[in-house]
Parts: sequence; structure tokens; C-alpha cells
Amino acid sequence: MSLIWIFSVILLFALAADAQVIMPGRCPNAAVQEKFDAARYLGKWFEIQRLPNSFQLGHCCTATYSLESAGVVGVLNRELLANGTISEINGIAKPIFLFSHTDAPPSPYWVLSTDYDSYALVYSCTDLGVIHVDFTWILSRTPTLPEETLQELHNILWHLFKYLFKPDSHQRKAGDVIKSL
Repeated sequence: MSLIWIFSVILLFALAADAQVIMPGRCPNAAVQEKFDAARYLGKWFEIQRLPNSFQLGHCCTATYSLESAGVVGVLNRELLANGTISEINGIAKPIFLFSHTDAPPSPYWVLSTDYDSYALVYSCTDLGVIHVDFTWILSRTPTLPEETLQELHNILWHLFKYLFKPDSHQRKAGDVIKSL
């Protein structure tokens, strides 16, 4: 058995224990927002929904984006932890939207869709050789989003990530999986 195969299996089990969304193969190609305007994206965003990940443990999450310098966007992420404390982490993004937090390697941050004023659909993916880990966030400028907007964003996810849905779920709403994870 090859060393890569053994490493991949061990990594798969470790990530699965953190309830990550792990899939075989490399990251899919995702169509990003055309003519993305970073200046209009700046400001505070509330997390409405996300796929499970190992680095967000709380709820009531927000991300505040600010212009740090020419071509560099700062981000302040906050979340309310179960013990009532607020966890904060700062990061930066360069023009191609690779986010880097303290003690973490840069990660892609692809805005798939946004109207800049009310919603944003964000995707990230980490390639780990024979597998990849998907991350998705639905963000809003306010703490809630209308159900019809959520459904539109779930439909975008459905077309990109059909593999997240069970084969017999073709009649289910596209958001059922992201809501249940």
C-alpha cells in the first residue's frame, strides 16, 4: 500500500471527526461573481448558514471587511462561543482573495454570488491530494435573509455541489443539505 494512500486515509478519518465536508478528487471549478467589486464588499456581514468546518465552533458569526492598504483587505471574524465569550480572529486578503489567518495557511475565498447590499454566497476549498474539503457560507448584511433569497442561493449550491445531495433527494429543496449539516 502506498504511503500517499495511507496518509490520505488517516487524514480523511481525522477530518471526518471534525464534521468537515470531505469529497474525493480535487476541488471543483466554481464560477465566481463577474466583475467582483471588493470596495462594495467591504463592511459587516452576518453568517446565515455554513457547511460544517473545524475552525468555527460558535454561532452568531460575523465578518467585517476593511481596506488595510492598496490591494489588501482586512477581515475580522467574530463568533459567540457556547460559554458566552466572543472569539475573534483577524486575517488579510490579497487581490485574488486568498485569506490568511494567524497560524493558518492561505485559503481561497471565492464569492460565487453577491448583490453587495443584502447577500453573498462564498465558497472555499482545500485540496489534499486525492481528496478535498469544501467550505461554504451564506452571508447577509442583516441577521436574516428572506426565504426566497436563501432558496436562490441553495439552488446555486445545488448546481455546483450535486454530490452533497443524496441520489434520492432530487425532489428535496436544494437547501436541505446545508441546513442539516
